[in-house]
Amino acid sequence: MTDPTGPLRGAVDLAALAARSRRAESGLATIDEAQFQDLAQRSLETPVVIAFIAAASPQSEEIAKALAEDAGRVGVTFAACDVDAQPVIAQALQVRSVPAAVALIGGRPAPLFQGAATREQITDLIAQVVQAAQQMGAAAGVSAPEPPAEPAVPPLHQEAYDAIERGDLEGAEAVYDRALRDNPKDGEARSGRAQVRLMARSRLADLAAVRAAAAERPDDVDAQLAVADLDVIGGQLDDAFGRLIDLVRASAGDERERVRARLLELFDVVDPADPRVLRARQALASALY
Repeated sequence: MTDPTGPLRGAVDLAALAARSRRAESGLATIDEAQFQDLAQRSLETPVVIAFIAAASPQSEEIAKALAEDAGRVGVTFAACDVDAQPVIAQALQVRSVPAAVALIGGRPAPLFQGAATREQITDLIAQVVQAAQQMGAAAGVSAPEPPAEPAVPPLHQEAYDAIERGDLEGAEAVYDRALRDNPKDGEARSGRAQVRLMARSRLADLAAVRAAAAERPDDVDAQLAVADLDVIGGQLDDAFGRLIDLVRASAGDERERVRARLLELFDVVDPADPRVLRARQALASALY
């Protein structure tokens, strides 16, 4: 009696059929052992990247297409290998799972990754393959990847930079104010405005005189604000922040609000992830409440 749980004679592997259909549509042809030998020989002159794919892993095919695009852009030879159809190749290159990719450079294998890879990682790996091939003298017909284009500077930010170049700090501040009216969440504009305000307040300051005044008049808000500005410019953030937080604790009313506002503005000058800023924000909250 025929085992009803066994495979049907002549049954179609639907996963494999679907995979062949996807590959036909995308132009993702796969290699056999003879073609692999040809690629190994070709890698003596130009680098080769092989993506390992499987019918059960559509993600592996998407990654392979990304590899093909980036490799083709710089002249690196690309090939795809189906691990189910060609297990000998996969075993020879120690590929145990898909997605995966291996480079052949000067006849030698160089593992690139096993597991998922982002497009950014793929682009970086192709650049590394090109560099390694050039060092080994096996980069015929290969060109270095073009560096990524610099992100465009928003027009108002560029206008502010131009004003700073001219020494027009008030003009730059006005431009940043416009940028913030357009987009109150523009962190770059907020930071830029805080920086030009700091520059404007401090560019004519006499360092020795400012420090002497702060030492002589510890309760003078203006003197303490001025020296805190200079501390920030000099990178002494803990000193600047600590000084103003102590002043918040010791002051009240309008003066306290002036100190708090200046402290928040100085926070904007620095990277918001800087641990000194994070500590100071916590200390300010404690001083206020």
